[in-house]
Amino acid sequence: MSDAAVVGIDPVAVTGWVDSLGVERSGELSFGRIGLGQSNLTYLVRDEAGRRWVLRRPPLGHLLASAHDVAREARILSALGGSDVPTPRVLGLCRDPGITDVPLLLMEFVDGLVVDRLSVAEALSPQRRRAIGVSLPRTLAKIHAVGLRATGLIDLSGHKPYAQRQLRRWMGQWEKSRTRTSPELDDLTRRLQAAVPEQHELTLVHGDFHLRNVITRHDTGEVTAVLDWELCTLGDPVADLGSLLAYWPAKGENTSGDFVATALDGFPSREELVEAYLAASGRDVTALGYWHALGLWKVAIIAEGVMRRAMEEPQNKAASGTPTVERIDALVTKAREVAEQAGF
Repeated sequence: MSDAAVVGIDPVAVTGWVDSLGVERSGELSFGRIGLGQSNLTYLVRDEAGRRWVLRRPPLGHLLASAHDVAREARILSALGGSDVPTPRVLGLCRDPGITDVPLLLMEFVDGLVVDRLSVAEALSPQRRRAIGVSLPRTLAKIHAVGLRATGLIDLSGHKPYAQRQLRRWMGQWEKSRTRTSPELDDLTRRLQAAVPEQHELTLVHGDFHLRNVITRHDTGEVTAVLDWELCTLGDPVADLGSLLAYWPAKGENTSGDFVATALDGFPSREELVEAYLAASGRDVTALGYWHALGLWKVAIIAEGVMRRAMEEPQNKAASGTPTVERIDALVTKAREVAEQAGF
């Protein structure tokens, strides 16, 4: 992609900022949007010698308060630099209005495989799919084992019960971003409010952990970098496992639109993901049904926001397409089924 086609950054100004960081480069820098994400915009930066970096900025247009906080993401990644959690190294954060109208985050480029398209997943052997799948819950356990005081993340968020905080936040996001009424989602919200489980511990929570948000090794399938930390907070660790299940459709389920990679042979079942997480963490997951339902509810609300942003600003659209009303309604229907199975 030519620089002239790049939306959201000034290549000349950003190049000057990169130089000010002391980043070694050869020749001109080129910028091209990459990834299928429909939240923060991500660009691949290259020099003429083939070196690569990654640049991130918030979406274009009007943003909801507290959403898409690139500066906060930079803080989290920097804090995790010395931990067991695999993350890209932060090289710089820019807030200079002479360079950019929104914060910019520059990170190292981590080589590896991102399974973000069905075609990528289909090209893998069943053995590789399984290796990638079981690495996800093991990596999640590493995130939940992070020492909050040692990393300085103890004050990343409030310490009040996580479920109530999540319900408040995403109910507010729904009211601000919805394009229509949804009695089914409103009913599910009431049921989630009435069934909040007791919280027994407080850990780092990624908030959006799934197959498309990790980079894996080409040879072994192990996770080498966890991406997209903008929803990270402190909370109940089982919530992250519930979100992972929400993003992991089985055969015949239509909650992920055209991306049904996890239904391919080789990828672990949701039950096997839970077993792998239990083996790595030893954690009590009695309330997992609640968090699975809440995860689906949250994904539905996020998808509604993505759909609205694409309607208001077409340049926010990503290559993966925009969520549809049908897919969002399927998420709500599945969440209601999970809630009934969990007894609430």
